[in-house]
Amino acid sequence: MIDYLRGHVAHFESEYVVLDVHGIGYRVFCPNPYYFAKFKEEVTIYTHHHVREDAILLFGFATREEQKLFRKLIEVSGIGPRVALGILAGGTPDSVVAAIYQENITFLTRLPGIGKKTAQRIILDLKDKLDGISTGAVVIHSELEIDLFNPDQSTWQEAKDALKSLGYTDAELDKVWQSLKGDVTPDESVDAVMKKALKLLYVG
Repeated sequence: MIDYLRGHVAHFESEYVVLDVHGIGYRVFCPNPYYFAKFKEEVTIYTHHHVREDAILLFGFATREEQKLFRKLIEVSGIGPRVALGILAGGTPDSVVAAIYQENITFLTRLPGIGKKTAQRIILDLKDKLDGISTGAVVIHSELEIDLFNPDQSTWQEAKDALKSLGYTDAELDKVWQSLKGDVTPDESVDAVMKKALKLLYVG
């Protein structure tokens, strides 16, 4: 079992990064590969080593909390690694765990690949099995009250700051936001918004 890898990002695509570890390139599928692209120095990726009859795959995460939640999610009937990865791309561990504890089906069904029956199954199977994964005191409402367009509150502002650290200018990012804002919901994570923005930046 490969629990983590430490190395340099040699290449990345929309679904994975290639991590160079002492001259060996590991393809690691991630919720948001663009997160790791900003690191110029050595980076640690926490992994899940997934073996099936026709493939051996590595799934990677920025934190232990993501790694733990991924492993819990794939224990749920009907949730495969790709769906679990999509859940983590659409919400932070804190928000997903909080939604499960609060039985917030509205929030869960907004995540990629999750319908109402699957959301109910996740709550039933995991509500009492998430000890050790911090919720960060997150409270999620069915009617989200956060103002996405308020610079002091918005997920976009955090994403924009992170993107500026990658070398993008305010003008470039403001232009992207005009195209992006209709496709972003208040409950999306910073990583999810960054991933959408980077796709547009790369196309542009």
